[in-house]
Amino acid sequence: MDENFNYRLWRYDGAQGELIPLLQSAQDHFGYIPRRAIKYIADVTGTPEASVYGVITFYSQFRLQPMGRYVIRVCDGTACHVSSSRMLIDAIEDELSVEIGGTTSDGLFTLTTVACLGCCSLAPVMMINDETHGKLTPAAVRKILREIRRRDAASKPPQAGGECAREAGA
Repeated sequence: MDENFNYRLWRYDGAQGELIPLLQSAQDHFGYIPRRAIKYIADVTGTPEASVYGVITFYSQFRLQPMGRYVIRVCDGTACHVSSSRMLIDAIEDELSVEIGGTTSDGLFTLTTVACLGCCSLAPVMMINDETHGKLTPAAVRKILREIRRRDAASKPPQAGGECAREAGA
């Protein structure tokens, strides 16, 4: 286990009652809960690894896989559901080639659904990280995702030997 993670845990005694805060700390540190953190937390709390894993899989807030840089949360609560949130999900799955719970192969997006985002008057709604988007259509969702991809690509420096290098040598 890395030293920074161990340092984050200084405030915990390792009691079984601290299992969820320890898991939250691991997820905050790693972005998900890796196998080595499960083993470490099981050892620290004296809890069987299978029980730690059971807690992780019981609560939807915990992840066993890394999440994308942009986490898309599509509301599927009653107001959003009757306002065609399924069409938004279908558009996202099609645009990104990813299923609910999955992360794109480039690690950029993770798609999830939530029971309610608390903005029913804006149905259908999705959040991307901390940004809320409401009164959406499939076309609007596709536009938002393409803009994020464009901004992300523009923020990356060119790689040596890429298109620019080949064009310059031509």
